[in-house]
Amino acid sequence: MSALFGNFVYPIVIMFTVPLATAGGFIGLALTNTFIAPQPLDILTMLGFIILVGIVVNNAILIVHQSLNYIQHEGMEHKTAVIEATKTRIRPIYMSSLTSIFGMLPLVLVPGPGSEFYRGLGSVITGGLAFSTIFTIFVTPALLMFFIKLEQRVARKKDNTVDVPDIDLSKA
Repeated sequence: MSALFGNFVYPIVIMFTVPLATAGGFIGLALTNTFIAPQPLDILTMLGFIILVGIVVNNAILIVHQSLNYIQHEGMEHKTAVIEATKTRIRPIYMSSLTSIFGMLPLVLVPGPGSEFYRGLGSVITGGLAFSTIFTIFVTPALLMFFIKLEQRVARKKDNTVDVPDIDLSKA
């Protein structure tokens, strides 16, 4: 991702969605334990966390990539670019997230023989995706605006410094 964006800061913004997804996964697992059936933290449930991380970062990548495209190719101001990118990408984010959430709900809710094997996986992915989708729409643009503004300040400071020539004191 650093090579794609040409910067090491933007992948940090994207990776910030991982703790949100993890918290949502544990919330989904706790809700399953409370309302449906006890679900242990087994291998398939832990596999759900790995799958969840792969799914969740896509939403943040859409916002960051579109924002940088607007800034670099359209010449937009950073705040306008982030807001516009969030507006244009919110529909695909919600569509993909809702299809994944509703696709995983049968794993959590449908009883039957063998359903306890995949209930943990489904509850982690469903809870984590629902939780992180809601917060990614607010947290990722805010962090992105902060880091872009910080990057611009550093660049401005760097441009304002004056190069002082080296003076050879041995000849004096």
